Amino acid sequence: MAAETETMGAPDAVADAAAGDVVDAAINSPDHSTLVAAVQAAGLVDTLKGSGPFTVFAPTNAAFEKLPAGAVDGLLEPAAKDQLTGVLTYHVVAGRVDAAELTRQIEAGGGSATLTTVQGGTLTAMVDGGNVVITDAQGGSATVTTADLRQTNGVIHVIDTVLMP
Repeated sequence: MAAETETMGAPDAVADAAAGDVVDAAINSPDHSTLVAAVQAAGLVDTLKGSGPFTVFAPTNAAFEKLPAGAVDGLLEPAAKDQLTGVLTYHVVAGRVDAAELTRQIEAGGGSATLTTVQGGTLTAMVDGGNVVITDAQGGSATVTTADLRQTNGVIHVIDTVLMP
């Protein structure tokens, strides 16, 4: 996946610009096949291929593996589509919030920033040990492991834990 990348701790580390949208980027990433399956099961592909812009906090396959046994399979069942949609849209913020903007928001907020998700809930972003940590409504937290994967319709920040509304 060709993408402009930047880690939260090193805002000047930049690679080539992306050619695809946020869905294409996830499809082309071997570390996000579970996320892609979930987006497809929830019927969100067309939405996330829209013009956006979107900021996506994208959990890796390893992040999904941290969930309790059977949780992912349960969410992928047709009967759980509304719940799955809620979990997935909780990982999306309207607009393009890159690392620099998120850092500005954290500083302006006195050490934390509140982000409103497309699902309607909130996430709290803070810096801890040089890493940006996102805390969900349940009190769980995810660390941004790769920031600023810039796509045509938004930006992706890879996270190490699934966030729960």
